[in-house]
Amino acid sequence: MIALLEQAKTQAGAGEAEQAAATLERALRIEPKNPWLWHRIAVLRLQQGHWEEAIDLATKSNALASGHRRLLGGNWKVISMALEGLGDPEGARDARLKSEGYFQEVGE
Repeated sequence: MIALLEQAKTQAGAGEAEQAAATLERALRIEPKNPWLWHRIAVLRLQQGHWEEAIDLATKSNALASGHRRLLGGNWKVISMALEGLGDPEGARDARLKSEGYFQEVGE
């Protein structure tokens, strides 16, 4: 699994976003309940400007996060940024406040 994550990171860094997404999707087939994988692909889709997909993926990660405060905060940050991209400043503000609340709880 770690090898696939490293491969996806390398691909994304080289501007090969679709290859990175395919690598992450392969990892998800192996570990479909891994919330960190869902988060990584949400971040990738956010970077590509695929706002709705980023929201859906971050929401899926949240559903699997089982109280991982840092992960929940990161997912809400992704959701906030995607909502900004969709032109929903109020929704983005609400999501950003949720993100900040999770990060405050873990001391960041």
